[in-house]
Amino acid sequence: PLMRKYELVCILHPDLEEAAFNDALDSIKGWIGEKNGTVDSVDNWGRRKMAYLIRKQIEGQYVLLNASMAPGATAELERKLRFLEPLMRHMLVLVN
Repeated sequence: PLMRKYELVCILHPDLEEAAFNDALDSIKGWIGEKNGTVDSVDNWGRRKMAYLIRKQIEGQYVLLNASMAPGATAELERKLRFLEPLMRHMLVLVN
């Protein structure tokens, strides 16, 4: 099937222990893999101050994932991301 390139920016809760942070990241990678997608790169931007409070937090742990997925796989991924507890915000963007 046709694979498209996506950028997924995730903001995870700032107080996550390293193990919990990695578990959350592994879940996201796993969901991309389930749909025959591939994670091409993971860029951990670390803790950053956010523009406004999200869930009473002023900071978040930012991660950028570059992934290749079939266009039909994104809706299911977005649905699962919404229920991932440590994930405060995410944005999935198609890269041309």
